[in-house]
Amino acid sequence: MRRFTGELSRDDPLARPSFELIVVGTSMGGLNALSILLAGLPKSFLVPVAVVQHRHKDSDNTLSSFLQRHSTLPLKAVEDKETIMPGWIYLAPADYHLLVEQGSFALSTEAPVSYARPSIDVLFESAADVYAERVIGVILTGANHDGAQGLAKIQERGGLAIIQDPATAESRTMPEAAIAAVKPDWILPLSGIAPCLVNLCQFALKE
Repeated sequence: MRRFTGELSRDDPLARPSFELIVVGTSMGGLNALSILLAGLPKSFLVPVAVVQHRHKDSDNTLSSFLQRHSTLPLKAVEDKETIMPGWIYLAPADYHLLVEQGSFALSTEAPVSYARPSIDVLFESAADVYAERVIGVILTGANHDGAQGLAKIQERGGLAIIQDPATAESRTMPEAAIAAVKPDWILPLSGIAPCLVNLCQFALKE
């Protein structure tokens, strides 16, 4: 496990080119956590970000509207078969699993996983299948174990695993489950996750 303290050097084994997708999972406390994370991504940030936030199946678009106010990047709920575009933030719509395909998203109404639809594990596992070492998985605050298996698969395929420090999480169950399931590349306070992502992805753009 690494502690992010600043710039990555070219020789750092975690500094690599061609990250093509970041996937983020959160549950209880996620509204505040996402607002801080997304606010830290600059307008020039080109790597697309796909987010699963657990929420009630009848939720409206309030989450999208709220988070857009905290991000300079365009943000939207995913539509089935939508092309993944650079510089966008994508939210899993309520009551649909969000899956990654080659260059696009798919939506599914398969049964809930870990009592959740959308499920973080479903998003992360599909992202690992498609993008392997070119995906970064991020687990934030949450009150169940969803996401731990998916993050493990991302790491098995060569991707990076970043987990919010449980001490800074509104609910520590989800980050602690992820820490138990993987060997984290980084465990970071919430305020440190966006700078780490920017550093990783800007390094890639310099290659």
